[in-house]
Formats: sequence, structure tokens, C-alpha cells
Amino acid sequence: MKILAKWLALVVLLCTTPAKAALDIVITEGVDAARPIAVMPFVWQGAGAPPQAIADVVMSDLVRSGTFKPLDELGFPQRNIGALAQFQANAWASVGAEALVLGSVKPYGTDQFLVSFDLIDLVKAQNQALKGPVSATEFLMDSRQTVISAAQFRQYGHRISDIVYEKLTGIRGAFLTRVSYVVVNHTQKAPYQLMIADYDGYNEQMLLRSPEPLMSPTWSPDGRRLAYVSFENKKAEIFVQDLYTQVRTKVSSFPGINGAPAFSPDGKSLAVTLSKDGQPEIYVIDIATKAIKRITNHYAIDTEPSWFPDGKSLLFTSERGGKPQLYRVDLNSGKVTRETFEGEWNLGGSITPDGRSMIFVNRTNGKFNIARMDLNTRFMQVLTSTRLDESPSVAPNGTMVIYGTTYQGKQVLAAVSTDGRFKARLPAGQGEVKSPSWSPFL
Repeated sequence: MKILAKWLALVVLLCTTPAKAALDIVITEGVDAARPIAVMPFVWQGAGAPPQAIADVVMSDLVRSGTFKPLDELGFPQRNIGALAQFQANAWASVGAEALVLGSVKPYGTDQFLVSFDLIDLVKAQNQALKGPVSATEFLMDSRQTVISAAQFRQYGHRISDIVYEKLTGIRGAFLTRVSYVVVNHTQKAPYQLMIADYDGYNEQMLLRSPEPLMSPTWSPDGRRLAYVSFENKKAEIFVQDLYTQVRTKVSSFPGINGAPAFSPDGKSLAVTLSKDGQPEIYVIDIATKAIKRITNHYAIDTEPSWFPDGKSLLFTSERGGKPQLYRVDLNSGKVTRETFEGEWNLGGSITPDGRSMIFVNRTNGKFNIARMDLNTRFMQVLTSTRLDESPSVAPNGTMVIYGTTYQGKQVLAAVSTDGRFKARLPAGQGEVKSPSWSPFL
């Protein structure tokens, strides 16, 4: 019973740790290994100054991806060019970058701006330039024009970043996504705040404020709803809230634990942890009808469910083997299979969008770190090196993980690439931050 009590206390601790707002990404590791790219400041073709520097957004996105390293524009052989027609391949022969992003912005009516950009394959351009004059379209990877408003500059910058990232890596960019998290500031009367923001911390909005704990936010597959746990009524309850209408629905309010909601891939159901029948077990609730189905039935604690991408299985944490480990349950047959064996504990797992890997919290030698395991080879890689990491959430393109950790005595968010090379911290202003959840593609 002592082990059970300690494990239950840890589950509660990991679900209720503090948080914070106004995120600012501080890169701590991995830039030197990134691929060099050139991003030219977009040429402004109007009076005064443009509403915002789109190229700055693109450069920041590419740096934060952990994949690219924008070069200093002072070393560019050409300056102030905004279109492919001005590009001179010979001039860029000595620039060690694989691609160039350039563009222009000009007024196009009342609060309207025409944004044009080109993505140039510098390696191909340099190689072809050695053979003599060639058509510029030979090394043009993408070219687009779009009319936007002043309020859309940052959003369209993310869109350009998505295009560049996918063209150069073959992987869909995840810059037009959002994150949710809980901020805790005990200097305020209602210290718990459920927040959503752009993936880079901009455009932060408060969805809910409460004097009692809020925890475990998770996104619906369409990015329109959040499910979360609230204690505002002096007990644990699970709500689903529409981000656009603000309408929220109470999904689960049974006696005891109502926790760890996770949307099914079709968005129609929630996998949850309930203790209404005794021990914490895994259940699936139909959101529309409230029909409930018990999935596990064991004397040990079963918690933290998450879905496999095909919707046919759940991953969950259980100590049925003596210590917390990750298990898989087939929803048709009910068959349970143990997935993790390395380390002292493994918990809080989720499957990457491609279904090939598992991201989770691994405890080894008393340290809690974020880890990844290949589901085919069973190779496990510890991705972080801090001591108390928790609540990992994977980007929808599977390249990055956002998670909670402790820095200088405060709970903050951090990010790590799924290959472990790139690391960043996301410190906030007032309060502490916990329970991050990365949105799907929007």
C-alpha cells in the first residue's frame, strides 16, 4: 500500500504543478548543428514603415524549429532585393546556405497589403551558375503572392515558415499551431488560469480563471475545443469547452477522481481516468451521449490514457507490474501489453502522430526526464538532462516536444526536438506554468 500511496501522490503532483504566461522562447542548445539558410528582410514598397517585419517572424520560426540557422544578413552578397528577377546566382556562390527566402510588401488598399515571396534553392542555383546562364525558374522552389491585413502579418509569417520548412525537409511545418497551458500566480485572488497562445507565445488569451486548480488541458483533433479538469466546484470535474463560442459542457463529475482527458482521433470520445468504481481505471466517454465504457479492470492504479493514431488502442500508465510503466490496451479484445521496461519508472506517454514512436517521462536514478522510444526497434533515447520533467506534448508534425520542467526554482515550460539535439526554455513573466498541450494543425 505504501508504493500505491506514493504513486498516487506523484500522479496528483504531476497533474497539479504550477504555471505561467507571456512565454518567451530561449534557445539553450542545438543551434550550431542546424542547417544554414538565408532570409532576406522583405522589401517595403510603401511610405513610412510596414506594420511588421515578416522576415523576422520567419527567421524566428526557423531557428525555433531546431532544424535551421538563419545567417547574418550583413554577410549577404546582395541586399534589398525582393524578387527573383533581382537575384544573381553568381554573387551567392560563396554563401554557405542551402536556400534563400526573399520577398516584398506593398500597400494594396485600405488596411490591405500584397505580400510576395520566393524560395530559392541556393545549392542548385550555384551549381547551375557554373554551367553558364540559366533560367531563374530552374532553382525556384516556391513563389507566392497573398493579400493580407495588418493584423495578419505575424500569422502569414508563420504560413511562409510552414511552406519553407516543408519544401526543405519534406515534413509539414507546425508554426501555425497553438499551445494551451495552465498559469498559477498565487499573488492573485483567482490564481489558476487556463491559457492558449500561438506556439511561440504570442497572442496569449485567457480561456478560464479559477480560485481552484485547473489541469490537464488537451486539444480536440479539429483544434476547436479543449478538454480539461477543473476543481472550481470543489471537486474534480472534466469539461469540454468550445474556443470560439466559449460554450462548455461538463462531461464527467463522478465521485472521486475525474482526470487525464484525451480526445479520440475522431473527436467524438474522451479517454479518462475515473475512480468511481474503486481503484483509478481507464474509461472511454462518448461526449455527445455521455455513454461510458470501462476499459481496464485491475487492482493496480491505471491512469494517463492516450490514443494510438488509429483509434484502436490506448496507451496508459499502470503500476500493475510493481512500478509505474506504460501499457497498451486493445479496445476490441481488451488485451493489455506492457510497452516499457527500461529505467525505474515510465509514465505520461503518448504516441507520435506517425505512430512510430512513443514520448513519455522516464525516471532513472531518481531523475525524471523526457524520453522517446521507437515502437519497432524498442530503442529508448532520453531527450532531456534536467531533473524533474513532466507532461510532454508532441507537435502535430512529430518533430518537437513541449513539456513542463523546473528552472531556478520555478515551474516553466521547455521544448526539445524528438532527436534530442535542440533544446529551449519558455520562461514566463509572473507565476509559474504547467500542463502544456500542443494543438493539432490549424
